[in-house]
Amino acid sequence: MKDYRDIIIKPVISERSMDLLNEDKYTFIVDKKANKSEIKTAIEKIFKVRVEKVRTINVKGKPKRMGRFEGKKPDRKKAIVTLKSGDKIRIFEGM
Repeated sequence: MKDYRDIIIKPVISERSMDLLNEDKYTFIVDKKANKSEIKTAIEKIFKVRVEKVRTINVKGKPKRMGRFEGKKPDRKKAIVTLKSGDKIRIFEGM
């Protein structure tokens, strides 16, 4: 099993993810090979909160161009984590 800090890559800061904070839902970019139970235990161990539900989304990378060179952004996996009522993650407070 991987280290918990290798599973959670970074939080997602967007307008939609900020709207989900009112419903105790937090969005993270996670390792592409991580499953829901690994994500749940990683969030609980790192942030000391209780996780109620985890939803995952595989996001395909968009095609990009720089002049005549073509490429694409890398694929990634997002996880929307619902916490039990009363629990908060401090890195999202004040945004």
